[in-house]
Amino acid sequence: MMNLRELIKESLEQKLNKSLILKEDVKISNALQYHIDNGMTLAENAFQFYSENYFDLVNEVRELFNEGKIDLNKKDKLMVESDLGIKVKIGKKYVYLDAPYIYETEEDILTESKVPREPKKFAVYTKGKNGGIKKITFGNSNLIVKESRECSQKTDRTTAGYWSCNVGRYTKQLGLSSSNS
Repeated sequence: MMNLRELIKESLEQKLNKSLILKEDVKISNALQYHIDNGMTLAENAFQFYSENYFDLVNEVRELFNEGKIDLNKKDKLMVESDLGIKVKIGKKYVYLDAPYIYETEEDILTESKVPREPKKFAVYTKGKNGGIKKITFGNSNLIVKESRECSQKTDRTTAGYWSCNVGRYTKQLGLSSSNS
C-alpha cells in the first residue's frame, strides 16, 4: 500500500512528464493522435527507433512545436530542438542526424581509419559548427549508460563526450540498460 508521500511523488512525476498537449485545433497524423490519446510522450515513441514512422513523428512534433502549437516536457523538447530525424545525404547514402546507433563492426572501424583500433560502442551523425556533417564515435564495448555531474559541462554536440553523456536519452530505443532505471 502506498503512503501519502509516494502518491504525491507519483502524481507530480506524471504531471511533470506530460507532453504532446495540443494548444489549438490543428490537423495531425493518426500516429500523433494515438500518442496523445494514450498519454505517450515523444520519448516513448511507439515506433521502432530508426524507422521512417519514428522520424516522421519526431519531425511532425518539431514542426508543431516551432509553430507554438504543442506543449512538450523537457525530454521531448530536447529531442525536437536537436536535429534528430533530419535526413541528409552523405555520399550515396542517407543518414539521420542526432540518432545514435550501435557501431561495432570491425569492417566499419577499419574502413574509417585504415588503422585497427579499439572498437567504439556507438556512432552518430551530427551537424558540425561549420554546417558540415560529422560522424562521431563514442563509448566502448563495456559502456554503461549513467548520468554524471560532468555532463552539464559537455554542450558541444560535435564531441564524443557530449554524446557519451546524452546517449542515455536513447536507452530504450537502443535496447540498453541504464543506471537510472
